[in-house]
Amino acid sequence: MQLYIDGHTITPQPGQSLLDLIRILELDDALLSKRPIAAKVAGEVFNLNYIPVRVTDADTDRTSIRRAMAASGGKIQLLRFGDPSGRDVYARTAQFILFLAIRQLWPQAKAKMNCTVGPALFIEVDEAEDFYVRSLKDQVKALVAQDIPLLRRRVSTQDAIVQFRAQGQEDKARLLSMREQTYFDEYVYGDFADYYYGELAPSTGYLQVWDILSAPGGFFFVYPDDNEPDRIAAYEDKPKFMSVCTEGSRWCQLMECETVADLNDLVDSGKIRELIRVNEALHEKRFSQAADMVCQRGAKAVMLAGPSSSGKTTSANRLATQLRVHGKKPILMGLDDYYIDRDRIPPGPDGKLDLEHINTIDTALFSEHLGALLAGEMVELPTFDFLTGKRKWLGHQLQLTEETVIIVEGLHALNPILLPEELECDLVFRLFVSPQLPLNLDDHNRIPSSLLRLLRRTVRDYKTRGATVERTMQMWDSVRRGEKRWIFPYQEQADMIFNSSTLYELPVLKKYIFPLLTAVPPEEECYEQVRSLVKILNYVRQADVDDEIPPTSLVREFIGGNSFYR
Repeated sequence: MQLYIDGHTITPQPGQSLLDLIRILELDDALLSKRPIAAKVAGEVFNLNYIPVRVTDADTDRTSIRRAMAASGGKIQLLRFGDPSGRDVYARTAQFILFLAIRQLWPQAKAKMNCTVGPALFIEVDEAEDFYVRSLKDQVKALVAQDIPLLRRRVSTQDAIVQFRAQGQEDKARLLSMREQTYFDEYVYGDFADYYYGELAPSTGYLQVWDILSAPGGFFFVYPDDNEPDRIAAYEDKPKFMSVCTEGSRWCQLMECETVADLNDLVDSGKIRELIRVNEALHEKRFSQAADMVCQRGAKAVMLAGPSSSGKTTSANRLATQLRVHGKKPILMGLDDYYIDRDRIPPGPDGKLDLEHINTIDTALFSEHLGALLAGEMVELPTFDFLTGKRKWLGHQLQLTEETVIIVEGLHALNPILLPEELECDLVFRLFVSPQLPLNLDDHNRIPSSLLRLLRRTVRDYKTRGATVERTMQMWDSVRRGEKRWIFPYQEQADMIFNSSTLYELPVLKKYIFPLLTAVPPEEECYEQVRSLVKILNYVRQADVDDEIPPTSLVREFIGGNSFYR
């Protein structure tokens, strides 16, 4: 059988790995930006140790072509750091090496994934009295220099549970006890074994570009720059964001819900209903605090921003309710109404419209209108017609009174280009809304907040916009790129960061999303992305507790029944 590896043709010999073939074709490279890390075959991501043609019987020279290879017709796409799936492989490889190094240096230490801060991952380290970053960096360098093969083996789930308990990883043992499959794939080195819900690079030597920075209670692992992978990304402290993450972790501890295993116990016992009530009370308290801050400042405008599916619209409405308690008359404004006509937006380098770009907003017009409103003038506001892709003027006029507070909601609402140059700072309050899910699968595997947002968006788009899973997934990489460039850089400038995640929503969302995901066929381009979501949701117990979720809940924005939209 002939293989087509990034357009190069080769006939594999039985037992040769993809890595062997890559080296024969001279496609390997010393630079991370050019080096293949993994491969995509028939919609799935494979380790480069994957063998396309196996020897099944040495005595008779019988061989077999692997299932995925046959399904792909021999087509293989190499993944590098520039590919989102390649970055994920690099990140998982880093995690394995980091936790291995910690285990070797401080066997009794408890290391735990916490959160991602820009281009860095924060990992907590407890019970390591002599822990310091210099030792960890030296150990990681040594492991990378040894270029240790990262081997995967299959064990029974029961054996894996026993093994992890013996290693003191009770969090993993509990999670696996909830696994329905009887086998388990893990990566091993010596007596250390771990699992990261996806493929790793072939060896430790692939971890070429990185840094480790000291931090209170642990350390930051800094990844390569997304745009220039051959150099380490620039890391900047984000104290406001870290404060939100720390608060989320503290609430997980107080609610005894730090991992998916804890959450499943709450589902099984019925105590998830109490978790819903407490979580919703916490959100209400935060919205009340935001309203207090707006009124204490005397702000006349709230600029409310956040990434896709963070719950901005519901947040704007709930803040408006709290402002009414203060005697204010809040008015909601959508930044979307200031979109430029679609036919006036210049296409990107790929010929497509980048709807996440700031140039899709008529920033000059919005700045002019905001300045006039805050000066007490009457302003006619535009309305954007999404069906025609054009702006309309429908005679909607607005003039602020003493009690009026406008709440401007939109992806780019924190971008300073939207504010008039001579604006008095106290007149504007900046609120950044984003779900920072503090829940982990286990200590070594966090659930990315972007994953929660993708689940939310997929459910909402299917229910309210008629969009298929494939359509939503197809757009997601572009959405993420836009967020990194235009939204997240401004979050630290917010006067308040609101964590819009809820600990209970994964079991709730599963009822809506799981049938959609499992219906996606392997030949779809998004299949690997779907598989990664299914892998995580397989561990989550479904909860039929919609009746406990208030009609004003942020979760209702995605599953339906939100009273603000009736």
